Amino acid sequence: MAHRNDPLAAGVHTAHAWLNAVADELGTEDRQFAFRALRAWMHTVRDRLGVSNAAHVSAQLPELLRGVWYEGWVPARVPIRHGVAAFIDQFAEQARIDRAEVVPIAGKITRALEHLFAPGQLTRVFAVLPGPLGIALWGDFLGEEHETAYVSPSPSRRLTPDRNNDLAQQLRTLGEAVAVLARGLEQLPALPPDERRVAAAAQSAHRILLAEGLVDQSATEVS
Repeated sequence: MAHRNDPLAAGVHTAHAWLNAVADELGTEDRQFAFRALRAWMHTVRDRLGVSNAAHVSAQLPELLRGVWYEGWVPARVPIRHGVAAFIDQFAEQARIDRAEVVPIAGKITRALEHLFAPGQLTRVFAVLPGPLGIALWGDFLGEEHETAYVSPSPSRRLTPDRNNDLAQQLRTLGEAVAVLARGLEQLPALPPDERRVAAAAQSAHRILLAEGLVDQSATEVS
């Protein structure tokens, strides 16, 4: 029986909206499968992040999904240092899918969440992960469709004289750009070289620098 003043109604609605977005990206009407896949994504990513980064990601999630994120979490055991094979095994087991399906499904979930999280959030989080694992999580979406928040520089984020001395911020931005570029240069062992991925990674890295005003847009435009 529904209650008009249900204090949990808004949280349930938001969680359903996120799940529907994931299901739509996966191309399925099976919400049970979509939830298993999303839960597998959250747990495999969470276990490979440190405590502070895990908390940072959880803050982006709706309240109900935040509970799923922390389900079974043991802070003393993270981050797990295992590679792509262990990631694929864990994801496949939790989602109850074949190992061969993990990378494309993980990539689709990443794409759905990228539109739900704050702009650029996943790029920053994945920068701390090993390159091959980042590739697995982006699936095939580091290409032309991977449009981040760095399409054009925001006036509010440009460097001003008051911020020119903020060396730490500039170094963080440079680190993000290098991480994105490195992820594009690395390939999973079973995949052939992908020039489109490399070019897209270079474009994404450039957008990060452009957004922070570390490169001059006019200097990069072709007349």
